[in-house]
Amino acid sequence: MRKLVESRAFGRCEYCLLHRTDAAFPHQIDHVISRKHGGLSEPDNLAYACYLCNLYKGSDIASIHPRTGEVVRLIHPPQDRSEEQFRMAGLVIDPLTDVGAITAQLLRFNTPARVAERQLLQSLDRYRRD
Repeated sequence: MRKLVESRAFGRCEYCLLHRTDAAFPHQIDHVISRKHGGLSEPDNLAYACYLCNLYKGSDIASIHPRTGEVVRLIHPPQDRSEEQFRMAGLVIDPLTDVGAITAQLLRFNTPARVAERQLLQSLDRYRRD
């Protein structure tokens, strides 16, 4: 099942798009909806995730929107199209929706270290630019 999920993701984290060959630590299989919340170990509930995205996400499935106070779900990579939730704005992963905003915030897509990593990878033509 790991190979299926990795293949579907083309070797990239399905959250931040970091390729496995550019990561310091091996990518992991994430339960989008964690088992403790009733999620199953089936391909449509599994995402290929870099170490940091998986660490920051943990078993979370949603968060509180800072402006509205409403509960907003996180992106569900096997079901949601990443390009509908985010766009690259230079080195920053820019959210396009509330789901994208909550995901970017919780998974810390745009911390200085992660932006610097993208800058290096983009200069080497190793990180996707949209």
